[in-house]
Amino acid sequence: MKTYLVPIDFSEAAFNAADFAARLSHQTNVTDIILMNAYYISELETILPDPNMLMLREEEIEESAADRIAQLEKLKSKLKKQVREGVKIHVKLNRSHLLRAVIDTVTANNVDMVMLGSIGNSTVRENSIAIGSHVIKVSKASPVPVMVIPPGYRYHKIDEVVIACDFKEVKENIPMDVLHKLLGNQLIKLLVVNIDTEGKHAGADAKQLAEETELYSMLKAFNPKYFYLNNPDIITGILDFATEHKAQMVIALPHTYGFLQSIMHSSISQQLAKNSTVPVLLLK
Repeated sequence: MKTYLVPIDFSEAAFNAADFAARLSHQTNVTDIILMNAYYISELETILPDPNMLMLREEEIEESAADRIAQLEKLKSKLKKQVREGVKIHVKLNRSHLLRAVIDTVTANNVDMVMLGSIGNSTVRENSIAIGSHVIKVSKASPVPVMVIPPGYRYHKIDEVVIACDFKEVKENIPMDVLHKLLGNQLIKLLVVNIDTEGKHAGADAKQLAEETELYSMLKAFNPKYFYLNNPDIITGILDFATEHKAQMVIALPHTYGFLQSIMHSSISQQLAKNSTVPVLLLK
């Protein structure tokens, strides 16, 4: 993965995500990190007064834009001390809503992954925080994988990764190129977990069952371990498993478990933001 995009709203969660991206550069082949602030002001705000009968002047808008750029540059200087030598950090101010700003930046700069703090990143000028709302929108619309960083999580070297999927449902839709880019030739322990909500496979040999599926041959190069877990709550089961095994990341494959669809539900997104102790990578 050559380019990371980190949306920044100057919240602690966003700063933490940026720090994570910088430190992750020592484990990956990333060459560029883009720090982007989405600064949207509607046309109505410039021609109609607010409840206090005040109107935004163009000078105020430009001053705010300049201040945002200055803050991004300050963050850039800080992150230069954290990134691997040779990694370039760029700052961008996008005068659009967050969602449009992310999509445009991804497309224009060949971004490989978006990294988000799981709270913060609102595009309103008051910087109000709606837990998970931006995660829901960006994860749905982003054409590239999205990594969600919990606000209290600090970067640790990634040695152990949990992949959440349904052994039998995984076919050609597994994005092996992304896994290879992320994991590469690193000595990362891969734990592949199938949450068995109905207890159908209680006591079964997970590896033996996996060998009967296409998933086994796809992941063979990573020498993974396989697990069946009995838990009526898929999301909780996966996150608890990751915590128990001290994994540094959970990877959710597309179209498996309805994981992406589940995480898009606001209550699940809030659960992730509040309770997840590890980053979650949502593949596309």
